[in-house]
Amino acid sequence: MSAFVLNVIGDGAQPVLFAPLGLGRATVLSPGRAFDLPVATQDSMPLLAAARSFAEGLKLDINVVATAKRKKKLLIADMDSTIINVECLDELADMAGLKPQIAAITERAMRGELEFEAALRERVGMLKGLKLDALERTYVERVRLNPGAKNLLATMRAHGAHTMLVSGGFGFFTAKVAEAAGFHVERGNTLLDDGVALTGEVGTPILGRQAKLQALEDAVANLKLDYAETLAVGDGANDLAMIQRAGMGVAYHAKPVVAAAAGASIDHNDLTALLYLQGYSDAEIVCV
Repeated sequence: MSAFVLNVIGDGAQPVLFAPLGLGRATVLSPGRAFDLPVATQDSMPLLAAARSFAEGLKLDINVVATAKRKKKLLIADMDSTIINVECLDELADMAGLKPQIAAITERAMRGELEFEAALRERVGMLKGLKLDALERTYVERVRLNPGAKNLLATMRAHGAHTMLVSGGFGFFTAKVAEAAGFHVERGNTLLDDGVALTGEVGTPILGRQAKLQALEDAVANLKLDYAETLAVGDGANDLAMIQRAGMGVAYHAKPVVAAAAGASIDHNDLTALLYLQGYSDAEIVCV
């Protein structure tokens, strides 16, 4: 077995497209959707650039992946815009008639242009007085699991992985999303209220970039894992530290600063792609 593979994911993916690279026989993970090609060289950047140039204009996710300990024993995932379809804080803001103002701050924070904790306090402060029933309405009306989420969690759990949802968003939503998707554990920030409405404050300490990294490090220690056995996925700047520390760090439909720094990027496919990145074939994927 080669030490690395070129992993290609996307509808219509065919090994023949990459024949000029001379990489050898493909291992098909999903017919017409995902395959691996063996990589002999350790200097994978020129190869990856060449492969991506061959696929320019096609909706294919192409990454070089190490084959050692490829199926991970820990998944740590961001929630907003990763496991679910929205930024919950922005949707709460919509309930208050403040979405344009708050979403603009969210976008800058996720791009790494603003310090996360300060940006979170500013946005939550703007929601002071929002009635508590807005949280439930936001969840019911706006929050949906992203395609592939349930299959990702069910498959990794079936193969013995521990799964964690760690969000800079709020515990009200992480608890519900974790249960719906199938995570073992969840962590999120706390919106403070007076029993009727939000006070405009967030509980401390705030769970941000460093806390996400700490969650990964604590899990590795508690589960007695090697970092090579871990997968971290997210889309925003506050996910960068855990993505860069994990054995497989994945930028999922991510902001440019995250995609540039992550070891792997998924830009075109759903969360099932995280299984193909780990070498799972269709026969091994648990569909729920």
